[in-house]
Amino acid sequence: MIKNWLSSDTHAQGCNGFWFCSCAGLPIVPGGGGGSTATRRAPVIIRGKRARTVDAHAHCYFQAGLDLMGADAKGILPPVKGVPEHFLQVAPQLDARFEAMDRMGIDLQVLSINPFWYKKDRETAEAICRIHNESFAELCANHPKRLSAFASLPMQFPDLAVQMLDEAVRKHGLKGAAIGGSVAGDDFSNPIYHPVLAKAQELGVMLFIHPQSTPELAARLKGNGWLSNVIGNPLDTTIALQKLIFEGVFDKFPELKVLGAHGGGFLGSYAPRMDRSCFVSPQNCNPDIVLKKKPTEYLRQIYFDSLVFTGEALRHLAAEVGTAQIMIGTDHPIPWEDDPVGHVMATPELNDDDRLAILGENAIRVLGLTL
Repeated sequence: MIKNWLSSDTHAQGCNGFWFCSCAGLPIVPGGGGGSTATRRAPVIIRGKRARTVDAHAHCYFQAGLDLMGADAKGILPPVKGVPEHFLQVAPQLDARFEAMDRMGIDLQVLSINPFWYKKDRETAEAICRIHNESFAELCANHPKRLSAFASLPMQFPDLAVQMLDEAVRKHGLKGAAIGGSVAGDDFSNPIYHPVLAKAQELGVMLFIHPQSTPELAARLKGNGWLSNVIGNPLDTTIALQKLIFEGVFDKFPELKVLGAHGGGFLGSYAPRMDRSCFVSPQNCNPDIVLKKKPTEYLRQIYFDSLVFTGEALRHLAAEVGTAQIMIGTDHPIPWEDDPVGHVMATPELNDDDRLAILGENAIRVLGLTL
């Protein structure tokens, strides 16, 4: 138990509760201390077993894909720290990625690319996604114990997206696909995208929803604080997930696996309001859509990453959705989260099984990973 981490009994027996030490032999404890800043973060030992760690939300770029965007390429790379570290086909950057993973205590990252091709023509979008998926396949084949990936799909052409998802999974061994919060403002709950959702369910693979801000609010989000990200991104994910719930998509595809970035946006923080909406205003609800469950009950069939910054936020997310639905997410190499393992370990309400699940076992089970 947490109160026993530093006790002589815990150090002597090692198998009671969990303990983990830094390279200097110092215990790593909540609130700092220990080895999280060492070259390689000390492994976490829980009940005598080394915890496996998977980051389900990490990014990269491939220059060849960007080159096909032509003049539009200049607006793709985000104005943030960590941009050069996205280019993993450059040997020094790949080495730096593995070193960063070691510092964070991450065994394996699942890579993805935020969609930037949804407004492109069919031929260009297909070429970009093919470059991405083949490049992912090569990287992962060369480093199978350290890297896995979500495919890129031309979602604006659902028939082509279905074909490319099937190819990405069956031929390239990718673990699903990364999609935006919408296709240029068109929600994935729209039936035209259902063939893609059906294919993902058939294959048993994940659709990772990563937001692209909320451009409809661009004027209001201007100004100090980068609100287009800190509000726009979680809002985009919240809208996407709520549309999937309220439009009955999870009833139509009950085995569909969806992972919401950044803890699912604001959904986990204010979900119970959904349960009252159609009672308060039936005029604003479609009588032809009769959900099989309360809206909040669908949260326990959605997956969420742990990128919520504080132990209290993680505790609340776990209380709302269940620890079986949460995976580590960092947004690496953008430095939103420096110590994802410590974040999980420093949340005192989580028990040993919760920690093992969030650190890696959920991702390994749901994504079919091999470490």
